[in-house]
Amino acid sequence: MAFVLALAIPLALLVGGAQPFAVGLVPAPWDKLAHMAVYSVLACCIGFASRRRGPSAMLIGFVGAMLVGMLDEFSQMHLPGRTAEVDDLVADAVGAALGTVVLAVRIQVRAWVAAHAEIERS
Repeated sequence: MAFVLALAIPLALLVGGAQPFAVGLVPAPWDKLAHMAVYSVLACCIGFASRRRGPSAMLIGFVGAMLVGMLDEFSQMHLPGRTAEVDDLVADAVGAALGTVVLAVRIQVRAWVAAHAEIERS
């Protein structure tokens, strides 16, 4: 599921964002909250889909989400009615960081569960 979402979210952002209805779809300041929510989920999905563990999953999730954010902002420079904004990219980064925190918590919980399962088996 994470892999499907890691592909579907960028596709929806890039294809859906190029449609005329996307202009002003979410009014300010709520658009920043939408950016944070989407990129938080995206960072988690990319990190989970990477099948990595530990810091590499977090790095892949964060960097992957930021690359999508930069590509999205770049594409908006060329779309009528859309603008690329540094504030949007900052909101993307905050969301990606929050998603990375969720990945870190998941990694810690899995390690804790594995350690306690090992203790119970001994």
